[in-house]
Amino acid sequence: MRCPFCGHDDTQVKDSRPTEDNSAIRRRRFCTACGSRFTTFERVQLRELIVVKKNGQRTPFDRDKLARSIAIAVRKRPVDPDRVERIVNSIQRRLESCGEAEISTTGIGELVMEALANLDQVAYVRFASVYRNFREAKDFEDFVGKLGGDAIDDD
Repeated sequence: MRCPFCGHDDTQVKDSRPTEDNSAIRRRRFCTACGSRFTTFERVQLRELIVVKKNGQRTPFDRDKLARSIAIAVRKRPVDPDRVERIVNSIQRRLESCGEAEISTTGIGELVMEALANLDQVAYVRFASVYRNFREAKDFEDFVGKLGGDAIDDD
C-alpha cells in the first residue's frame, strides 16, 4: 500500500480488526520511509457497479460520493457518524446484490431517501430538496406537508 504522505510503496500493517458492523477490515498502517501512520479499509466488492445518470452518461459507482452526499444532508444534525457509515454500507450491499450491473441515479436516490426518512426528518428534507430539485418555497411546503400532514400551518 502506497503511503498517502510521501508516496513510498513499502508500508507495514500494524493492526487489523473488523469494523463494528463487520462490513470491512480496518488496518492501521505505518510508513517505513517517513514514519507516518494512516488507516485503510478493505471491503468486499461483489461486482463492479455502473451508475447511469439521467443524461445517459455511465460512470463507475463511487462509494465516497454516496457517503459525502449523505454527510451533507446530516451536517449539524444529531446523527452519529457510525449510523451514516452503516447506511452507506447497507445501500452499497443492496445495490451489489440486486443482480444488476447498471443502476440509475434515481434508484440510488430513492434508497438514500428511504434511509434518511428513517434516520432524520431534517436530513431527509435537505436531501429531497436537491434530489427532487425544489425550485421555490412552495415546493418545500408541498413536500413537508406530505410528510407530517399538518406540518405547515397556513395562518
